[in-house]
Amino acid sequence: MTAVVGDEVEMVAPVHGSGYSIAGCSGGGSVTSRGGGGVRLRCGEGPAATLNDAMRLTVVEVRGTTAVLRVAPAS
Repeated sequence: MTAVVGDEVEMVAPVHGSGYSIAGCSGGGSVTSRGGGGVRLRCGEGPAATLNDAMRLTVVEVRGTTAVLRVAPAS
């Protein structure tokens, strides 16, 4: 987690390989030419964001400048 802005949480997740896919919340990012890197996500409470069909990130609750997150395998 990098910041809590209003009712959303900004997060960065590591990505390995030459690309990435995000489903479930707004996001964007980059992967370095060496195949390592990360992706930046901005999500509010609600449905999980799925990253590369491997990891689910859920914003459970936002309270002021803190947030409760759930990180789990996608399957």
